[in-house]
Amino acid sequence: MDKHKVKRARLDRICEGIRPPILNGPMHPRPLVALLDGRDCTVEMPVLKDVATVAFCDAQSTQEIHEKVLNEAVGALMYHTITLTREDLEKFKALRIIVRIGSGYDNVDIKSAADLGIAVCNIPSSSVEETADSTLCHILNLYRRSTWLHQALREGTRVSSVEQIREVAAGAARIRGETLGIIGLGRVGQAVALRAKTFGFNVIFYDPYLPDGVEKSLGLQRISTLQDLLVHSDCVTLHCSLNEHNHHLINDFTIKQMRQGAFLVNTARGGLVDEKALSQALKDGRIRGAALDVHESEPFSFSQGPLKDAPNLICTPHTAWYSEQASIEVREEAAREIRRAIT
Repeated sequence: MDKHKVKRARLDRICEGIRPPILNGPMHPRPLVALLDGRDCTVEMPVLKDVATVAFCDAQSTQEIHEKVLNEAVGALMYHTITLTREDLEKFKALRIIVRIGSGYDNVDIKSAADLGIAVCNIPSSSVEETADSTLCHILNLYRRSTWLHQALREGTRVSSVEQIREVAAGAARIRGETLGIIGLGRVGQAVALRAKTFGFNVIFYDPYLPDGVEKSLGLQRISTLQDLLVHSDCVTLHCSLNEHNHHLINDFTIKQMRQGAFLVNTARGGLVDEKALSQALKDGRIRGAALDVHESEPFSFSQGPLKDAPNLICTPHTAWYSEQASIEVREEAAREIRRAIT
C-alpha cells in the first residue's frame, strides 16, 4: 500500500470522534451561534455580527430547538432555564462550545460535553454585587420582618398601640452580635461577608476548597466542619456551586444540627436544599424563617410543591443576580467568549 495512504488511514483513525475545526474567513460562510433559551440578542449581536450568524431559539428543551440549529450551530449561549443532558448534547452535530450566561453550570452535563468534544465555559465574575446585595436584603428581611409587616398592612391590620406593635412585629430580632454562617466563600460569599460585617454580624464560614490564609485577609473565622458551622450560626447562607456531592446539603440531618430557631438563606442553587425537609422545619419552628431565590423546581410557584404551606418563608424567582447593568455585562462577556472560540 502507498505509504501516503497508510499515513492518511492512521490519521483518520486518530481523528475519529473529534469534530472538525471551525472554519471562518472570506472563503467560508459565517458559523452559526445560537442563544438557546432566550430571544433577545441585541447585546450579543454587536460582539458577534462580523464573525458569526446569530440565531435565537427561546427554547425550554432541545425538542423546541430548530433542526438547523441542532445540525449547524458551532456555538451556544444559554441561561439557567434549559438543561442539557448527554442525550440533549448528542443532538447537536456541530457544536464546539457552550457558554453559560452566568456563573453556574449545573444545568449542563459537563462530563458528557467533554466526551463529545464540546467545551463548556461560564462567567464566574457575573452579578457578584447584585447577588450579594440580594442576599443581604433577604437576611435583613428575615431579621426585621419587613415583608410580613408590609403584608399585614396591605391586609388591613391596624397598628396603633404598643401591644399591637409587639403582636404584628413578633419575631423581629437585633442583628448586631448575631453569627452569620457562610457555606462557600467564593466571590459572592466574600462579598456577602464584607457586607454582613458592617451590619454587626460575627461572620464565620465553611469552605473545604479554599486555600488557607484567606480568612486572615478578610478578618473572618474559618470553621473546619459543616456541622460546627451549623451549630454556631444564627443565620446560614449558601454560596456554593451545586454538584453530585452536595445535592440536598441542607436536609433532615443537617437541619437538626442547626441552632433552634436559626434562619436559612439560599441565593445559590435550588438543589442544595431539600425543600420537603425545610418545609417541615419551618412548620415545626426548628427554622425560624427562610428566604430562597432559587428552588428545586423552577419556575417556582407557591401553589404547588412541598413549600406551598410553609410559614415564615420568603421566595423570589431566581432574580438575585439581576440588574440591568449586570445583565448587559454578563451577556457581553459571554458573547466575547464565543467570539474567542470561533475566531
